[in-house]
Amino acid sequence: MEWLAAVLEGPDIDFGTAFARLVASLLACGLVGLEREMRRQTAGWRTHIIIGLGATLLMILSIWLPQTISGGEGDPGRIAAQVVSGIGFLGAGAFIKVGNNMKGLTTAATIWFVAGLGLAIGAGMWIPAGAALIIGLLVLILLDPVEKRWFPSERLKLLQIWYEGGSLDRQAVHAVLGGFGIKIQTMDASLSVRKKETRLSALVKVPVAIDLDGLFGALQKTGKVAKVRLHENY
Repeated sequence: MEWLAAVLEGPDIDFGTAFARLVASLLACGLVGLEREMRRQTAGWRTHIIIGLGATLLMILSIWLPQTISGGEGDPGRIAAQVVSGIGFLGAGAFIKVGNNMKGLTTAATIWFVAGLGLAIGAGMWIPAGAALIIGLLVLILLDPVEKRWFPSERLKLLQIWYEGGSLDRQAVHAVLGGFGIKIQTMDASLSVRKKETRLSALVKVPVAIDLDGLFGALQKTGKVAKVRLHENY
């Protein structure tokens, strides 16, 4: 038991200690990466494992260097601090901008999270690392359906409606959009005298599970509609 405690939490770093901590980092960060892989995210299983292993290795190195080179003097937190700041570059790579929408925020957060897990495991902080792993997995797995039910996903899109002449009825458009749970961010209208048409442009938040056929059918009743377009604003 004393040997196990030394491996898990002891400040002295030898081959057995380093190997055990790297294996633990592999398992812990692999669980987080597996959850992201199952959701087909930009950073998956292998990425999270490598990040966690790298953070663990650097934390082990931070502890080992002062012990072997400077006689126990030195700040083991210096390399760890660089990991925390440097991991932001990898997290930024997980973002994908699609029109007005940003994807990959949770994956970027898990990249930062597994780096913290790796540092904690490398430092021998097994209980905090284990608690953080359990809580993190519960948040990723159990809160996902809760979030989707209580806070339905919305996407920012550009809605454009072309009317013949000046047959635009803004109040009717507002009523239709509100009835479908669409939130208006901004709205503009322009009149083309030469083409004799009015174009309404609105930046809107649209529920992901919206009935597009029903929406387009309702919008056609707001005037002499020539064309309706709902798309990402690139």
